[in-house]
Amino acid sequence: MRGLGRPRGPEFRTPPLGVRQETVPFHAPGARVTAEPAGAHRAYVPPRENPPKPPKTSPRGRLLVAAALVAAVTGTVAGVAGARLSDGPSPVAALPQVPPASAASLTGLSATAARVLPSVVSIETRRGGGSGFVVDDRGHVLTNAHVVMGSSQVSVTLNDGSRLTARVVGMDTGEDLAVLEVDYLMNLTPATLGRSAELSVGDQVLAIGSPLGLSGTVTAGIVSALDREVRLGGSQRTAVQTDASINPGNSGGPLVNARGEVVGVNTAIAAGRGGGNIGIGFAIPIDRAAPIAERIIRN
Repeated sequence: MRGLGRPRGPEFRTPPLGVRQETVPFHAPGARVTAEPAGAHRAYVPPRENPPKPPKTSPRGRLLVAAALVAAVTGTVAGVAGARLSDGPSPVAALPQVPPASAASLTGLSATAARVLPSVVSIETRRGGGSGFVVDDRGHVLTNAHVVMGSSQVSVTLNDGSRLTARVVGMDTGEDLAVLEVDYLMNLTPATLGRSAELSVGDQVLAIGSPLGLSGTVTAGIVSALDREVRLGGSQRTAVQTDASINPGNSGGPLVNARGEVVGVNTAIAAGRGGGNIGIGFAIPIDRAAPIAERIIRN
């Protein structure tokens, strides 16, 4: 016979094992049915189906599921963070930083430069420019003669940016020195003059001026040689040699020792074919420049 499948319908119930089937005929709902007599035909009891077992998950499968969960959680967190960022910039935490140092706490060459810079000026003429430094409290400025040659009045810019007019008091072309006088004295700070005779080869020095128009430039080096013969103002003169960087525009500016005392007037360099600094600069010793400046001021 061809199987017809399992019985279906409300008239079929699966009784517990070992208990006779009691049925209510489909055509007589609610009728009372007594137990079947012995030998009576038993109703068909289908075999009990085993409940389906959950599929086994291999270790690799479990790992993939865990990875998927982690990715989902990460994506959710990233989405929340992105939403917060889109609301506006979050406050930036302040990075640790030391408080600003006062000028009084400067040491070494920094302190030296801070003492001398207020005394150094930039000089502009119709022909070019150079540097200079204040030598007294009456507004006199010492510079090179070749810086102001052919000018009776020049423009002087102080370290604080103030621009003043100065007149040329006099010059010594043989020594390549000149003195200017500024009428406005309020913002002028005289430099302290030292003694070039006390210099030694190897002493640390600073060159301060306006090379290439860059005012307030400070370069450091040492005394490379003393009493070096060079041509200044058309004749041979002795000079202090230094490897502190000196360039066009430094002329007339001070060469100072580590104590901030002026020991020379920067005036010349030995240049290569390109004309730039090669580490050989020359300054007029202050022991020779100071008496000349005093004489020009008196006369």
